[in-house]
Amino acid sequence: MTVMNARRSSLSRPLRARRIRLVAGTGVLALAALSLSACGDDGSAAADGKVNAVASFYPMEFLLKEIGGKHVSVTELTEPGVEPHDLELSPKQVGQLGEAELVVYLKGLQPAVDKAVEQSDVKHVAEATSYTSLEKHGTSEHGEEGHKEEGHGGHEEEGHGEEGHGEEGHEGEGHGGHEEEGHKEEEAGGHEGHDHSTEGGEDPHIWLDPSRYAKVAEGVGKQLAKADPDHKAAYEKNTAALVKRLTALDTEFKDGLRSRTSDTFITTHSAFGYLADRYGLHEEGISGVDPESGSVSGAHMKELHKIAEEDDVSTVFFESNASDKTAQTLARDLKLKTGVLSPLESVKDPAKDDYFSVMKQNLQALRTALGAK
Repeated sequence: MTVMNARRSSLSRPLRARRIRLVAGTGVLALAALSLSACGDDGSAAADGKVNAVASFYPMEFLLKEIGGKHVSVTELTEPGVEPHDLELSPKQVGQLGEAELVVYLKGLQPAVDKAVEQSDVKHVAEATSYTSLEKHGTSEHGEEGHKEEGHGGHEEEGHGEEGHGEEGHEGEGHGGHEEEGHKEEEAGGHEGHDHSTEGGEDPHIWLDPSRYAKVAEGVGKQLAKADPDHKAAYEKNTAALVKRLTALDTEFKDGLRSRTSDTFITTHSAFGYLADRYGLHEEGISGVDPESGSVSGAHMKELHKIAEEDDVSTVFFESNASDKTAQTLARDLKLKTGVLSPLESVKDPAKDDYFSVMKQNLQALRTALGAK
């Protein structure tokens, strides 16, 4: 019996060893399979053939998805409905950004993203402001004379009408005079609180001008083609289609706002400077570029009263993601209506709305407020 057990034990040792080696080998194969699923043979794409891309917030994500289509897997760092300016990256998000093959972001808007990009080894980066120019917009606390001369008297003559807002007007002298004259006091006086401008004080909301957004789209398309040359033709086709839609939207805004009774609209969040410049309008902000600031001077509120009366303003706009308390107070004092304009920094329900649908909602809101026919 003892001999028999010993023999069985002796025979089972090689079998157990073989089993151990088999299990170990299976583990190595599993690890190898996991590694292959994380990246392609050349490390440039996922195993499913999709480019691993990261977008900092909604306007950048929209471009990636529209241009990348089925060839790109997109991760958005800012969740739908969340304020992008206040984004703090989790360790997981930092890791996602570091492993991406392409990052699309807007420098100066989200410091945490800027820092993560700088510290990463991402090979392909599409930085939105590198494809267009930034300008300063916001609350201009000028006096009565400045209001007439700078804000309303010469928009059409100084290159702020529909004819003066071609691409030359955006990057050339058409905006230079407006920036230097209309916003000096903004730079000097400033606006305290959480600043929604970029680090240089410029307005980051370039996507609200379809023509500027189209330039960013072209830049993203080129970077996608560099990151994934095998699908260059698809990216070029998708980019051209998107630019065509943006050009059509630009025309729709021009036509829709052409016959209006007023040029001026008041908003709690001065996010619409590029849109106003593009279509010859005048945005008057309650709280500058920060929609949540509680610091509004009595002098400025008094000036808004005068502007509303002189310029036949009918509506005070607020954004759906911010408090409407100040807008409601001003509207009540002046017996005006309130309305919603979306700065499109995020979309609460991407399954229901996208960039184009929300921009068309903005157009209709402006048409109603400005008396367009």
